[in-house]
Amino acid sequence: MSGTSEGPRPAVVAAAGIGRPPVTERHTFGRTATEPSDGRDAHTPGGPRAPRGVLTPGDAQDFRGAFRAAELAMAVLDHEGSVVSANDALAVLLDTEPAALTGRAAADLVDLASDSRTWDAYRAVLERRRARFRCTRRLKHPDGRTLWTEVTVVPVPEGRGALLSIADISDRRELQARLRHLQMHDPVTRLPNRTLFFERLASALEASTYDGVTYGVSPAYLDRRPYGDGRTGRIGLCYLDLDGFKAVNDTLGHRTGDRLLAAVATRLTECADHDGYTRSGGHLVARLGGDEFAILVEDSTGTEQLADLARSVLTTLQRPFDLAGQRLSVSASIGVVERVAEGTTPTGLMQAADTTLYWAKADGKARWTLFDPERNAHRMTRQALTSTLRPAVEREEFVLQYQPLVGMADGVVRGVEALVRWNHPQFGTLAPNRFIGIAEEDGSIVQLGRWVLRTACRQARRWQLDHPHSRPLFVSVNVAVRQVWDSDLVADVAEILAETGLAPQLLQLELTESAVMGSAGRPLQALQALSDMGVRIAIDDFGTGYSNLAYLSRLPVSVLKLDGSFVRGFRYDEGVHPSPADETIVEALIQLAHRLGLTVTAECVETSGQAARLQRIGCDTGQGWLFSRPVAPERIAEMVAVSPRGV
Repeated sequence: MSGTSEGPRPAVVAAAGIGRPPVTERHTFGRTATEPSDGRDAHTPGGPRAPRGVLTPGDAQDFRGAFRAAELAMAVLDHEGSVVSANDALAVLLDTEPAALTGRAAADLVDLASDSRTWDAYRAVLERRRARFRCTRRLKHPDGRTLWTEVTVVPVPEGRGALLSIADISDRRELQARLRHLQMHDPVTRLPNRTLFFERLASALEASTYDGVTYGVSPAYLDRRPYGDGRTGRIGLCYLDLDGFKAVNDTLGHRTGDRLLAAVATRLTECADHDGYTRSGGHLVARLGGDEFAILVEDSTGTEQLADLARSVLTTLQRPFDLAGQRLSVSASIGVVERVAEGTTPTGLMQAADTTLYWAKADGKARWTLFDPERNAHRMTRQALTSTLRPAVEREEFVLQYQPLVGMADGVVRGVEALVRWNHPQFGTLAPNRFIGIAEEDGSIVQLGRWVLRTACRQARRWQLDHPHSRPLFVSVNVAVRQVWDSDLVADVAEILAETGLAPQLLQLELTESAVMGSAGRPLQALQALSDMGVRIAIDDFGTGYSNLAYLSRLPVSVLKLDGSFVRGFRYDEGVHPSPADETIVEALIQLAHRLGLTVTAECVETSGQAARLQRIGCDTGQGWLFSRPVAPERIAEMVAVSPRGV
């Protein structure tokens, strides 16, 4: 191979105007061709044709001119990254002369050494270990403008250097920023939308976790650190919802509703800006959708700061809004959460805020409520019970206990009330007040009630068969109103009585006073059919509901069960002074019931003094801890064995 002792030179160097004119070794993009030099120009008409793709001296001259005149800022770099040649566009971009850039490190000109990742990628291109490197950089234009540029570095084919190009992408970045702003902001209020809010929230939590983990900052220190130095490692959130906003849209139209939302956003921003200015920095106010807003407080200083902010929001929203001649007043419910950021997730924080907002709504609206872990634990327990209640009925995780109903005149057990218990695998034995309300809400009370009724009737019949010489006990079973509406209670009772062989007179169904007193239509028909069948109907907790005595003469009721709140006023012992009003009311109710042909049962009889007074005023039966707590069926069997027949 012919040539100089320096060996072949990169073609791009020739293109940049560096090197000698005719050479015997010519480079192509991808191959090298060696031809004898006979002194004739390759482009001379009579001369030999140059191989296709070979750079000739004329080509080099053309490339050099194109390189100089190109509007794209470019520079040829050597293998160390120093500028070998720069074109005029790059010189103008950097406000200097092309010659002044020769020998300068390209990394310094466009800030490629600002982070290790960029630097490593750039060096990999220079060392031909990478085919291309591209990054975005901000450069200062000579006229003071900031330019967004796209920097590209590619290795020179079959050479040892690289080609650097810098494209001005400011217009494209501006368009992208404008589109992102539209994408991340609510068009009605101009506030950040849900997407931007969660992006900012995730970023804030990541930053707090990074500070604490990387620098070994303990949560205890973050709690003690004063907010004057900026970072506290805590985060706060006010999550609010306008009360009655739907009525504004429905009555005044969506345009007025949108104006109201925009006005609310302005006031929220003012509150957040004031608190951020006086406390720990700016807060993010966002519209999450509909009439829901959020104020994110990064590096909060404690619950007191969030409480003050919530009070300020309530106060400012209570001032009337003047909207195009219409004066509107609104209120808001606010859920407030404040906690250590480390270990907190966006999902967990928003779940807590949403739960707390629900509490504020349920507590009466137009108020703020602080997240309470204990209250939330109760809610989570309720949720867990809700999700497992229906399968538990199918798995028969329930048992019945029975509490005696004792004759006040002779102390003999007349009957029992069946009380259901849930043997929960996680929470242990649960009383009815923990799950009956849930069962009524989700409809599983129908299935559960049918099981309770069947089990209680079967047990009552077993006692009767096991003790044929004792007076048979009646069994009293609680019935929810939903069982009357959502099932054929009459058919269920008839089927169960036939299946178990229990006489209808030995079954008593208890319904609450509020349910019975308002009965009409189907419920009343069902109660009448059951009474005609021989089943006794009892009003439970009488005296706490409507107390409409006129209904007593119209309903097929056999028994009144007085609410325990009246009986508690009968206590003469243990230093408790009896309530004369309670005694008078109970005595009057008993007399009225007897005149209507009803019997009376007193609940919550706990002392002998209460029992004695109830006996004197004519109460028929009593139920309470004085006689027995709810017990297993075996204990009731013992009581049946000592009860004489015919009493």
